[in-house]
This record gives sequence, structure tokens and C-alpha cells, in this order.
Amino acid sequence: MSRADDILNSEFGTLPALVAAHAAERPDHPALVDPEGVLTYGQLDARADRVAAALQRDGAKHSVSIVSYSRNDYVTVYVGALRAGLAVAPLAPSSLPEQIVAMANDADAALIFLDGDNEAALNGVLGQLPRRIRLDTPEFEQWLAPEGTKPAPATLTPQMPFNIIYSSGTTGTPKGIVQSHGMRWLHMQRANLYGYDRAAITLLSTPLYSNTTLVSLFPTLAGGGTAILMPKFDVAKYLSLAQQHRVTHTMLVPVQYQRIMAHPGFDTYDLSAFRAKFCTSAPFNAALKADILKRWPGKLIEYYGMTEGGGTCILVADEFPTKLHTVGRPAEGHDIRLIGEDGRPVPPGEIGEIVGHSGAIMTHYHKQPGKTAEAEWFDETGKRFIRTGDMGRFDEDGFLQLMDRRKDMIISGGFNVYPSDLEAVLRQHGAVFDVAVVGVPSEQWGETPVAFVVKAPGAEIGAPELLAWANAKLGKMQRLSAIEFRETLPRSAIGKVLKRELRDEYKAPETP
Repeated sequence: MSRADDILNSEFGTLPALVAAHAAERPDHPALVDPEGVLTYGQLDARADRVAAALQRDGAKHSVSIVSYSRNDYVTVYVGALRAGLAVAPLAPSSLPEQIVAMANDADAALIFLDGDNEAALNGVLGQLPRRIRLDTPEFEQWLAPEGTKPAPATLTPQMPFNIIYSSGTTGTPKGIVQSHGMRWLHMQRANLYGYDRAAITLLSTPLYSNTTLVSLFPTLAGGGTAILMPKFDVAKYLSLAQQHRVTHTMLVPVQYQRIMAHPGFDTYDLSAFRAKFCTSAPFNAALKADILKRWPGKLIEYYGMTEGGGTCILVADEFPTKLHTVGRPAEGHDIRLIGEDGRPVPPGEIGEIVGHSGAIMTHYHKQPGKTAEAEWFDETGKRFIRTGDMGRFDEDGFLQLMDRRKDMIISGGFNVYPSDLEAVLRQHGAVFDVAVVGVPSEQWGETPVAFVVKAPGAEIGAPELLAWANAKLGKMQRLSAIEFRETLPRSAIGKVLKRELRDEYKAPETP
């Protein structure tokens, strides 16, 4: 058994230690690949040492921030900062400049690492940021400690912060979710479950500031595999890379799967090397899952959970083809329950808010004890759960079916209307490529559902015709009041539909 295997099988280990073990065993094996080239484990380990030593030389404390598109040295900084005993606060380039300033300062970042595109975008606030280092210029090389430098050993414990992931948000400053080394260690130990071994090749096209990406990147490196980084997602480029590199693993969000499966040349690519495809972050409709199972080799595994941790459900779709409308069962050792408005567990079969507990749970929201308390729920024994804000119900086999975000549930005429139910009906129509339903104010009903639809290519249908078709299939209290066609739906960088934007943009027709 190798040193890396010994670490992975231990009760606690760290990513920097695993990188060092793989570098000692197979220094020339590719660890990271980006459009600029390949970084082997030996090179990654040596450069992470130089990052760690430079941070220690500069007296860096607490954390560092990164605002960059995916690249090899993004991961190098991540590993090096951890090796120096610091946390990492990766920030979304799509955030407003003022938000990036606020998040970097909230994280107490000693330095912020930027690429050229994002430094230019932040031009008006550069003076408000911590000390800046450019990743894509000689400045980064000059900042690194000299080749061969070893940092002073830093003791990492399960309770120490690994990273601070800032929650997505369209207004205000997102909350900093503090994930510990212990929480990340549980994620990395999943490397053994889904074939993240030394021959694994993982293609990642979602951004590195997102937990969606990190729950696949870190197991890849933990297992000694290779991660291929796409700075920006493009369907044809993705399929080309998957074929060229004989990719075995990937993490995608539902809208990416939708676009890939709709690509006219999809079936011409050789994707036979795939072992496992993962999905998380947004609702994943059953028909799309079925199409992937039919046409794309390898397992399809859906994770349902939150960046805050707590509880995770896993659906191995190929093993449960009759459960594609669910997000699976709670993972081993994860306790997931449903609670009502009164904070008490709901009876079996009823809908409630999903709360979860596991060893993989955030420490707290950074500097926000009030928000932390709002996110917590405790059972009668004092066991700590994280509230998801999602509504769901368990079926008779223990599979969890998501309804909607609690805040997106529509209360129309006193009845609860779940947008996901309406969206599922609309997706049955061949003219519908994408859809989102939101509740808008109504004098008669309080709220009423409106659908925003992206037509399938070549589809010719009017809103009145589609509205009549849908309402004929919906219950009386579910019926849509309007349908609007859109070229696209507004989405976050990881594919979540921004329903607040649709709600804010909608203008009801004036009554004569």
C-alpha cells in the first residue's frame, strides 16, 4: 500500500499531504491540465511549497482570496495556502466589484490573487483590495519563494478552516460559509467510492470558486488522478476534450447536461471511457436524466446537498431508473428530516422543509452568528442540523422528492402551489426546451403562477396555445395565469435559474 493510500485510509488527513505523497510516488504523472499546459504532481507539490513559503515570508495570516478563471496556478495557490496553514476564500468573478471588496475584507484575506481579465474588471476598486498578485504574469513567478524552498511545517487539524465559500446572491454581500479540514476530508474520502483513482481523468468546466466543482476536484487529486480545467464552458470544446483525453469523470450542472445532450453532434463523440458523471446545484429533470442514461456511457450520480453541508442525498440513476424524479436516498451516515412551519418533524409522506446532519457540516457563517443561528435546527436531543430552505417529501422507499425552495413556493388562494410541479408538466410539451415558473402578485389570489419558457429549436407555438395546453393538465388551483417566451433564462454561473430576476422583471398586462 502506498503512502497516499495510508493517508486516505486514516481517520484524518489533508490535501497538501496527499499531493506530497503522490508527488513522491509518481512525480511525472499529470495532476492538472489547463489551456496553457500540464502540471505534474511533482511540479504541483514543488510550486505549492513555494507558495506556502512565500506566504510565510510575507507574514500572511488567516486567509488568501482568489478571483480568477480556472487555471493550474489557481489550484497551486489553493494547495500552497493550505500547506501554510491558511484558509482560502475563492470569490466569484461574476460578483459586483463592491461585493468582491466586501468579501475579501470579510475573509481577512492577506493577499488576493487575480488574473488579467478580473483585475481589469476591478479597476475602479483596486485600491480597496488587499495586496494583489497577478497569476498570469511574471509577477507571480517573481513573488514565489525561490525554487527548492520548503515552508515551515504547519499543523492542520480537523477543526481548522479549509476554505470560506461565499454563497451566491444577487444583492448584498453573500454569507461566508466556513468549511473545515475535517469536512473536506470526508469529501476526499469519497474518492474510493466512485473510482477517483490514479487513472481517473476528471473534466471540470464549472468555476473553482464553487463547491460544485471542488467536491469533484479534491477527490480527483486525493486519488492521484488528473483534473482538466476549462476556464469557460463550451459544448463542442467540452465534448472534444472528453474524447481527446479519454475522460472518466465529470461534474456538470443540469443546464450544461441539457446543452450537451441537445448538441447535434453528440452521438458522434467517443465517450466510452466515462466511469461516472456527477450533477448537483440545481433541479435535474427526470426526462433529461433518462436521456443521459440512454446515450452517455458510465454511471450518472446526482448529489443533493448544500455548500453548508449537513445532509446529502445521492441518486445513482442507472441503478434506480424508476426513481429519476427524486434526488435519491440519504448518504450513509447522513440524517435527513423534514420539518413543518412550527419546527416540528412532519408525519411520513407529508411535505416539509429539508434539514440535514452529518460529519460534513459547516462550522459557521464567517462573522455572522445571527445568520448561523438562523441556518441551524436542533432535534430534541440537541443534535445540530442545517436548514436547506428546500421543501420535499420522502416516498415509501425512502427516496427524497424535491418540491421547491421554500421562498419560491406560491401561495395562491390559500393553497400551496409548487413551481416544480408546473414546470414538469410544461416540459412534457415538445415545444418547450427550458422553463421556470414563479409566483407574481395577484389582487384576486394573493399570488399566481407565471411561466417563462424557452422554445425548443424550430418550435412554432403561441403563448395562448401553450397556456391552454398546460392548464388543461393542471389542477384548478395550479393553473398558470400567463406564459412569456424568452430567448434564455437568467442563470447564475453554476446554472441556477435566478427566479428573483424573472419575478422582478415581470409586468402583468394592464386590465382594460
